[in-house]
Amino acid sequence: MQNSQMEKPRHKYRIELLALLICLALMAAWSLMQQASENKKIERAKVENNKPRFYLSPLGVPPRWQQLDDYQHTITKEQFLHDLTSYFTVSDAWQRYIKVGDNYADISMMANDTTAIFRLNFADDSEQKKSVRSWRRPSELEKLNEQQPLAGLHIAIDAGHIGGEWAQMEERWYKIGDGKPVTEGDMTLYVARILKPALEGQGAQVTLVRATTDPITKQRPNTLLEQAKLMVPAPQTAFQLNKAAEGLFYRTSEIRARADFVNQIIKPDVVLCLHFNAVAWGDPAQPSLVDENHFHILLNGAYTDDELAYDDQRFSMIEKILQGTIHEEAALGATMADVFAEETQLPPYPYEENSTRARNVNQHPYLWARNLLANRLYHCPVIFFEPYVMNSHEVYDRVQAGDYQGLPVVAGKPRKSLYREYADAVVDGMIKYYREERAK
Repeated sequence: MQNSQMEKPRHKYRIELLALLICLALMAAWSLMQQASENKKIERAKVENNKPRFYLSPLGVPPRWQQLDDYQHTITKEQFLHDLTSYFTVSDAWQRYIKVGDNYADISMMANDTTAIFRLNFADDSEQKKSVRSWRRPSELEKLNEQQPLAGLHIAIDAGHIGGEWAQMEERWYKIGDGKPVTEGDMTLYVARILKPALEGQGAQVTLVRATTDPITKQRPNTLLEQAKLMVPAPQTAFQLNKAAEGLFYRTSEIRARADFVNQIIKPDVVLCLHFNAVAWGDPAQPSLVDENHFHILLNGAYTDDELAYDDQRFSMIEKILQGTIHEEAALGATMADVFAEETQLPPYPYEENSTRARNVNQHPYLWARNLLANRLYHCPVIFFEPYVMNSHEVYDRVQAGDYQGLPVVAGKPRKSLYREYADAVVDGMIKYYREERAK
């Protein structure tokens, strides 16, 4: 009886010990599985970290090079090289990324991976296909209507900068004493609101990229601080990070949001980007006014050596060449510049000789190629206006005079209001170009 009673605790002990050993074995197995899983994650991370990555400009999106397959056999070798070297580059640095063969170009998709190559096949004169694009040339619009020469044309007006409560952050604002503030974002929007009905009266469909002083982007400086940290060298101060985040907000994120709106929703035939020029004015509360005043128009091109190194910018350059926008921009821009210069009597802006950031276009004194975010990202011809010097004595007086009808004496002579002179010159240039081209 006693032996039987002693066996029971021993049997129970063995069961508990066995259960404990099983639990320990299961825990050890689980631990090994977890460790193996972690090791695999570490190995995958090492592989991912060792993979070549796209070298992107601020807030840039990895380019989808295979989209350019739609442009195979749409451009000849001669045309490709002419546009590349005459408009889009400022040196021979492009040869680091583009190797041209007899009937193709091998283009580096990733600057840090020599094996990632996109091959663009050139067209023979006999087999050249039509380029893929959503915008239309004047010859592709319906027959000219003399009463409405812009009928059927879809124009997007991009009033540069934001203005309103954001103007001081943008550093496109100054004020003298009790005078009216000079604020580029508000001024361009005012011109856009005059332009829209005037162009519609000539038959055009007109869409304002922005109709208010609210940003289009959903980002704000405080949401861009992490990206700003990647731009500011150590040691980083709060002031430096905030300034970098502000720049990403109004200079980059806002324009990228506008580009998405233009390309995906509006899909116009041409974008008119309205700006006012300026020279350094120092303290915006005590700005320096100057005597100079001038005008020029910018087209997309003149990618600098540093810009070509960015994979997304190199992609955009190739896409621009294949879409053929530069030829429409150059033709329209020349007419717009001639009319604007005649009506405003503004002299051309003098870029430095042998500039490495701009190229003159077709020897026209007012027409220059530069690689700006807006004229790069919009998938159609872009005419980027840079008239007037905002901090010139003359323009300051005209801003203080505000908008008005007629020709009162302002800044020493009878003048239209600054805003109506700007808008009228744009409308007259558009009418002249499309009337002449559609009559051919």
